[in-house]
Order: sequence, then C-alpha cells, then structure tokens
Amino acid sequence: QLVESGGGLVQAGGSLRLSCRASGFTFDDYAIGWFRQAPGKEREGVSCISSSDGSTYYSDSVKVRFTITSDNAKNAVYLQMNSLNSEYTAVYYCAAVSSAVWVLCRDHGDDMDYWGKGTLVTVSS
Repeated sequence: QLVESGGGLVQAGGSLRLSCRASGFTFDDYAIGWFRQAPGKEREGVSCISSSDGSTYYSDSVKVRFTITSDNAKNAVYLQMNSLNSEYTAVYYCAAVSSAVWVLCRDHGDDMDYWGKGTLVTVSS
C-alpha cells in the first residue's frame, strides 16, 4: 500500500513537500516514483528513487525545482517541490517497482507494481 500526503493549494513561486508512506512490501527492494496527471493530459513520470542504492531520476521539466529523498527507516519517500507555477497543477501519485527494474520508474509508469491514490497539488497564479 502507498499513501500520499502533502498536497494542497499553493501560490505561484511557493513550495510543497509531498510524502509517500509504503507498507505491505519490502521497501528496501523497491524504487519509489512520483508521477503526475494534469487535467486533460496523460500521466507522466516526475522523479524516482531506488531504495536499494539511492539512485535518482528526474524528468527534464522538474530537474532543477524538485528533490526526491527517501527515509528507509520510515518506509517513506518525499518530494520537495520549489518554485512552483501553474504548470505543476496536477494529481501527484507515488508508485513502486522492483529496484531491479527501476529504469521503468518513469514515462507513463505502465509497469509499476503498486500505486497510491494520489494527492492534488493546485498552484494558483
């Protein structure tokens, strides 16, 4: 199970920190990714971290603004989002896939094993 939190309404230029808490699988064996889906658009991969070795991935659209971290002791992954603008308004989902195939933790996330229900981020201009 994956449970997201931390979404909400923020003004342009502001920051939010999303959290993803995992349970029911061996956290250290999985990569956890963040995906987003804006209204009328396809789901897209934002960032991913491998819990086994800390390797990270960022999409080009968030590479400078977002930072992904994990706390293996808490089975949690965080996404710090800075300098937000309306482009980042979306439902953000966390998802998990085996670290052995963590390269799948991007694009549309079609091969992810577990998904959370999402948390809404709204950036007002």
